Amino acid sequence: MRTLLPLAALCLSAAANADTPAPPKQPPACAAAEFHQFDFWVGDWDVTNPQGKAAGQSRIEAILDDCAISENWRGAGGTVGRSYSAWDASNKRWNQYWVATDGQVLYLGGGLVDGRMVLSGDTIDAKSGKRSPQRVTWTPNTDGTVTQLWQTSDDSGKTWRTVFEGNYKRAEKKP
Repeated sequence: MRTLLPLAALCLSAAANADTPAPPKQPPACAAAEFHQFDFWVGDWDVTNPQGKAAGQSRIEAILDDCAISENWRGAGGTVGRSYSAWDASNKRWNQYWVATDGQVLYLGGGLVDGRMVLSGDTIDAKSGKRSPQRVTWTPNTDGTVTQLWQTSDDSGKTWRTVFEGNYKRAEKKP
């Protein structure tokens, strides 16, 4: 009889709660439109330089219940890189952290400008301590491709030179 009492109490409790309506479902934490401004970059991509030569492949995925975007880059020359990008509602800007096997690390921030994602930040030369502004722009094109333009400045942003330009075309689906 002792073992049946807790079971009976559990059954009575479940029956009493059966008539209690479930709490309303909360919208996902990252459902706001700002969290999806960079969704145009999500996908599997073959990347070429402006001359059409293979530059690498990239897989961009929405992760953490659409609260962030993860980039997995494999360059044609063997460099592997990863980035995480996310909308920060507290400061109302996108942030990206990039690191690669060549030792390159970038921390960028910014947002949409005229339909393009523009993120910028500084790198600091380990030996000289000199700061170099960096700017990376992702442009969604009408044909479904995306152009990424990474630029740096040696004169505090007065002039810019291209570090990398990649044309992202959706990778062919493998059978």
